[in-house]
Amino acid sequence: MNADSDPVMIIGAGWAGIAAALHLYQQGIPCQVFESAPRPGGRARSVVQHGHELDNGQHLLIGAYRETLRLLSLIAQPGASEMDVLLRMPLRLRVWGENERLHLQAPALPAPLHLATALLSARGISWREKIAALRMGLALHRSGYTLDHDISVDALLVQHRQGARLTRLFWQPLCIATLNTPPETASARVFLHVLRDSFSQRAEDAQLLLPKVPLGRLFAESAAKYLGDRVRCRHKVEALVIENGQLTALMINGQQHPCQQAILATSPEAAARLLSPHLPELAAQLRALRSQPITTAYLHYPEDCALPDPMIGLHGGIAQWLTDRRIAGQPGLIAVTISTSEAVARLDKQTLCETLHQEILQHFPDWPAPHRCQLIHERRATFDCRVGIQSQRPPYPTPVSGLYLAGDYTANDYPATLEGAVRSGVQCADYLLQTRVPCA
Repeated sequence: MNADSDPVMIIGAGWAGIAAALHLYQQGIPCQVFESAPRPGGRARSVVQHGHELDNGQHLLIGAYRETLRLLSLIAQPGASEMDVLLRMPLRLRVWGENERLHLQAPALPAPLHLATALLSARGISWREKIAALRMGLALHRSGYTLDHDISVDALLVQHRQGARLTRLFWQPLCIATLNTPPETASARVFLHVLRDSFSQRAEDAQLLLPKVPLGRLFAESAAKYLGDRVRCRHKVEALVIENGQLTALMINGQQHPCQQAILATSPEAAARLLSPHLPELAAQLRALRSQPITTAYLHYPEDCALPDPMIGLHGGIAQWLTDRRIAGQPGLIAVTISTSEAVARLDKQTLCETLHQEILQHFPDWPAPHRCQLIHERRATFDCRVGIQSQRPPYPTPVSGLYLAGDYTANDYPATLEGAVRSGVQCADYLLQTRVPCA
């Protein structure tokens, strides 16, 4: 391989596509990223509404996101550090309901003692529930966080006798936050992969990482600046040109561009449209990956309205997580996350915003009504991480020579998270490098 090789074309500047480009660039491989939208970031980007810069979803980062952190370090400005863009917090979980509250915080101890101590000192659950959670953690550790066959998260919790309140206050919020799929249908196998990486290896893996800057500036836009003219927005790939099973060109904005190798790093729906004329079976496989929505409501309160923690979980109503955007320089702005929100999306804006405010008033009765409410609804925010999903996720190579897939939905251990997207981009780029042939 050498610098004179044909560039690898990357279709899509979401986190997977950008990660692939950064990894190839690190290896000295020329690449070019094409993005149809005016800004990079895909489903994890910043948008501007009525003069306010908002994230299109309140995405969660944790210390176990090693590939994401590695690439953030790569694109950082000289002299900058992780602390300039991320606030690191010890694992701290507050989940509030109408008549019950869970408070859990991990101390500075080695893993997995930090989690064991956090559970034993947690407030809001009984000693019997604490021991049940510890027994489950020990059993999962002994099994290597593996299952002989996939079952639902609910079924896994029943097997380990976790009980209704412990499930409601602890396990269900974790499942929804990481898989964006209800526990009754969510894949326990994927859930265990997340628990393994988050809690069993290093104490810092469980730390919460809260962006101090808008999501776009955190990664995709900063990476695009780092890559320079290798990232071209408003360049739509309209078709793939494939001859005798070999990728030969891309149609971009009505013009044909020669191409020997490309990474298709779009959503599965967009990938299916491009693949359908050439690989109808693979396109059908991608379309069969059902999706889950996420609605984010941004409620604008006076600046002195603040949460006691940067994030608080709620149960018993529509709102699931409250995030105080004060950390990102937006005091008074509360982001309300509603995962698996298809039914909520059918409510009119005024009804939804009033309902969310009433739920917040149950815990903060002195807060006035918000002076503005802005909604962002991602209809296909994540793939539906249901039981058996691992057998349905496509591998990186396709039957077409020179064409590869990247995206959080591809065959890897993770659910549809930022780290899942980044890992897929890096791993797809590694796979491509193993098969890349330099020009003569």
